[in-house]
Amino acid sequence: MPSPDRESDVVALVVAAGRGLRSGQPVPKQYAQLAGTTVLRRTLQALSATGRFSRIAVVIHPDDRLVYEEAASGLPGMTPPVEGGPTRQDSVRLGLEALASDPPGLVFIHDAARPLVSAALVARILNAAGPSHGVVPALPVSETLKRVHSNTIAEDVAREGIWAVQTPQAFPFGAILEAHREAQAFGRSNLTDDAAVADLAGLPTHVVAGDRLNIKLTTPADFRMAELLLERLMETRIGHGYDVHAFAVGSAVTLCGISISHEAKLHGHSDADVGLHALTDAVLGAVAEGDIGDHFPPSDPRWKDAPSAQFLAFAVERVRSRGARLVNLDLTIVCEAPKIAPHRAAMRQRVAEIAGLCTDRVSVKATTSERLGFTGRREGIAAFATATVQVPAGEPPEVPA
Repeated sequence: MPSPDRESDVVALVVAAGRGLRSGQPVPKQYAQLAGTTVLRRTLQALSATGRFSRIAVVIHPDDRLVYEEAASGLPGMTPPVEGGPTRQDSVRLGLEALASDPPGLVFIHDAARPLVSAALVARILNAAGPSHGVVPALPVSETLKRVHSNTIAEDVAREGIWAVQTPQAFPFGAILEAHREAQAFGRSNLTDDAAVADLAGLPTHVVAGDRLNIKLTTPADFRMAELLLERLMETRIGHGYDVHAFAVGSAVTLCGISISHEAKLHGHSDADVGLHALTDAVLGAVAEGDIGDHFPPSDPRWKDAPSAQFLAFAVERVRSRGARLVNLDLTIVCEAPKIAPHRAAMRQRVAEIAGLCTDRVSVKATTSERLGFTGRREGIAAFATATVQVPAGEPPEVPA
């Protein structure tokens, strides 16, 4: 078995095949939105950001392949997903079997429903790992414990020595794979975590301090708690965008993806949608990702007559790929003609569709320049835009045991 000492031998296996029936969400909880991003994507981003894993594998439900592909899109180090089984234990075993053709030295097994896992916790587990034992994070129970029957207290339960175990749980790969195979062979298929599987096989498991922020999303209250935590861990940034295009011979202009009849068109290498160009620059600016020309240079023939919706969609995806959240878009169009007011509702709706926002988070306004300057002389149209984005402020503070 390879030594687990090198970080390149460490793989994360994320279990995401469950249905999450207690979460109160309209979809399986790992695909529910958490502060504008799916739970699974947040979990994968958190693990990837630690820099500790050579690969990340995910076990999914057979019905979830399309939503999984969207959740994992663009993330580094992802391996093809593995279809899970009827129980968590079955899903972990199937995930381990899929890794067996290129076995790592160490595997971290993590629940998809714990999206607030920190780099410090991963490092603490890795530092305690070894070739002959597993490692789990855990928290001592501090509340008074009671055994309850029919809503009536039946007896006290001593809390001394009682710990609440979390994930990720790390094990030498070969040992935990054999432990899962043995459990299946003996018909033990309902063990609640991998430490129990290891114990059944005689593989010792060490405990390190867990993190109280590493909550598991199970109920609607857990989702609300996670939302509150993420709000505290986000910082607000504002990006500004400006664009201008001159009129040319034509019969319509495209503004915010809407074609508007006019005595001229706007001149540009793409569709010259001055509104979407300004919005694109505002979104890119909020996350310091350059400007529209950096990503879609006018010298590239691929963008000739291209619809500008793809530019804004790209900028929004750059925001989401960083675990950030687009909150609001505000656009001001400056022109004498055409009249914008009759088209504002359609423009707002189209921008909202492209950006994945509700229309009440998109503002489109118009003004004239009182016949001053190039817009006043009806030589072209200008647009100013701002984008408000919430960005992770960095590694969340730990609240260890």
